[in-house]
Amino acid sequence: MAEKIDEYFVDAVGALAAGATRADRSAPIVATSTLTVQDVLDLFDSQLGSRHLDLAARWLRSRGKGFYTIGSSGHEGNAAVAAALRYTDPALLHYRSGGFFLERARQVDGSDPLRDVLLGLCAATDEPISGGRHKLFGRRDLNVIPQTSTIASHLPRAVGVAFSIGRAAKLKIDTPWPRDAITVCSFGDASANHSTAVGAVNTATHAAYQGLPLPLLFVCEDNGIGISTKTPTGWIAASFGNRAGVEYFAADGSDVVEAHAVATRAVDWVRKHRKPAFLHLRTVRLMGHAGSDVEAAYRTPAEITGDYQRDPVLRTAALLIEHAGLSPAEILDCYEAKRSEVIGIAEEVAELPQLASAAAVMRPLHDALADAVAARPPSDATPGGGEPLTVAQSVNRALADVLTEHPGALVFGEDVARKGGVYGVTRGLAQKFGPARVFDTILDEQAILGLALGAGLAGLLPIPEIQYLAYLHNAADQIRGEGATLQFFSDRQYRNPMVVRVAGYGYQKGFGGHFHNDNAVGALRDIPGIVIASPSRPDDAAAMMRTCAAAARTAGALCVYLEPIALYHVRDLHDDGDDQWLAPYPTESVPIGRARTYGDGSDLTIVTFGNGVPMSLRVARRLEDAGISTRIVDLRWLAPLPVADVVREANATGRALVVDETRASGGVSEGVLAALVDNGYAGALARVASEDSFIPLGDAALTVLLSEDQIEAAARKLTS
Repeated sequence: MAEKIDEYFVDAVGALAAGATRADRSAPIVATSTLTVQDVLDLFDSQLGSRHLDLAARWLRSRGKGFYTIGSSGHEGNAAVAAALRYTDPALLHYRSGGFFLERARQVDGSDPLRDVLLGLCAATDEPISGGRHKLFGRRDLNVIPQTSTIASHLPRAVGVAFSIGRAAKLKIDTPWPRDAITVCSFGDASANHSTAVGAVNTATHAAYQGLPLPLLFVCEDNGIGISTKTPTGWIAASFGNRAGVEYFAADGSDVVEAHAVATRAVDWVRKHRKPAFLHLRTVRLMGHAGSDVEAAYRTPAEITGDYQRDPVLRTAALLIEHAGLSPAEILDCYEAKRSEVIGIAEEVAELPQLASAAAVMRPLHDALADAVAARPPSDATPGGGEPLTVAQSVNRALADVLTEHPGALVFGEDVARKGGVYGVTRGLAQKFGPARVFDTILDEQAILGLALGAGLAGLLPIPEIQYLAYLHNAADQIRGEGATLQFFSDRQYRNPMVVRVAGYGYQKGFGGHFHNDNAVGALRDIPGIVIASPSRPDDAAAMMRTCAAAARTAGALCVYLEPIALYHVRDLHDDGDDQWLAPYPTESVPIGRARTYGDGSDLTIVTFGNGVPMSLRVARRLEDAGISTRIVDLRWLAPLPVADVVREANATGRALVVDETRASGGVSEGVLAALVDNGYAGALARVASEDSFIPLGDAALTVLLSEDQIEAAARKLTS
């Protein structure tokens, strides 16, 4: 079925009158432009390629060979933005960036971008960035960082990349980009309303206000509609046109000469001033939102066809006829030649193999985890032994070791620098390592994690802090949708290493209510590919921090490091003054996915983690007085779970009790029980967990959190 915009273009060009005599290709296309005739011919070629990729996507889908048909039609003016940039400028592009991608590829020898995009449309394993896992605009040699974002969730990362270019230079750390590079990210007018986009612009302007280098060009491609919802006329200009801290530029994206001139001014401004700018590129959306979108359901025929005259491909064709002397027939020859080229490639790649097994699909996840598990911290840490430490002191000392071992390591978050954190865990680090490496951030978890995502790409080792576990949910998509997917969708060509420190869990005697006593980790445990550390003891806390740093550094792992607030400053285990929850700084590492076992009792195995470890140890002493011998397994790692260790220790007694301080629904115990059953454990099995409740203030908190009495009662019942 022919597309109406395709037919309209052919008819409209055929109706154009011949223009000027043939112009020299090295001459300016118009007197006021820096673009030559050849430059415009090149841009036109990129626009034609992008248009015919969209048409080919529809053609492939109609034959059951294509799987992704959100197109760039009407946005081909973004090719002019690519022409204004260098290919060494990192780019994070949204899904209507076909013209940009093709034009950038023109700057790098050996690129075959038409084939690349078509391979992605067909989910072919030969596709060079994701290996057939997604249709993306991304290539390592083009410095186009692949994004699956549809709602501007890549903007915080873009801010992080821009920030890290300057910060890495200050620390003398090499990045993949030149020191004068700028970052560019594109998004739509509807996405500009999302809190993620608004927060990213705010973060960028906040940094600029403080004089921090942040060379970032926001490109808002404003086509006036988000799927079926119109953007109010003038809204983007009103929202961003006079914002302090970000320079505003506006251009007609259908006019390639104007778009290039304004984009060049914007790029030059950002490169010179090292501050953010906002390029408002007015575009038009043609052929609907996506292949399955029935545009006629929410737009009148007049509205749809009325946009055809704003088609940037048609406008560039008219420019070449009027000012370069090309005839309408020559333009149509170019148009049809590009169609034949694209369809020819499409016919070939449609028959190429796709991923055919779960193992093939998951290979990047499997390989990344295997590399993370194999990682070991450097052996030249601060010597062990000495004064016994609390959990907080051990984490502090381990962070100091990581900052010493890795010159590109950064510790940042709310209140971590001058104050040293709410609980003093980072106290003294800013004074020792300086404000370039230990610093406070804006109060925005999306910004904190976005900074980490960008810093990891830049060759740094970010260790961001999320002040409380509940606050992580404000920004979970930065881990789920952005961080965890990058190695998967780039076939490990791009990685964003980080260790996200999160203070969490309950048992703070109700202080602060549920935002300061959150025991929900379900939103983390179902994310493929991430590592979740949950230390309980001081020596494990230090060793596991250094293991996470090593895994991030060598394998690009995204590690979430959960710190039990209630155990930060605990010294005693059984009796006041026994100092049994102190430990000297460790000399040995703790491998990812390995548990720790206390005791060798033969009657009962208790499997637990976090606050459950000291609670279970206290219960075990009481059980021993009753003649019940117990061994306790501290999981230490919530992802990947130490399944082999758990199964071995459960089989040793034939009775397993899972002690879970998280919630009964969606908590850790569900995964532990399933792992035991899946691995053939046939003994007695039970669990105790906290209630499916938020945590209230005061003593009422103890009514919904798991108690030692409940643990003991369940243990006695299981062994009776």
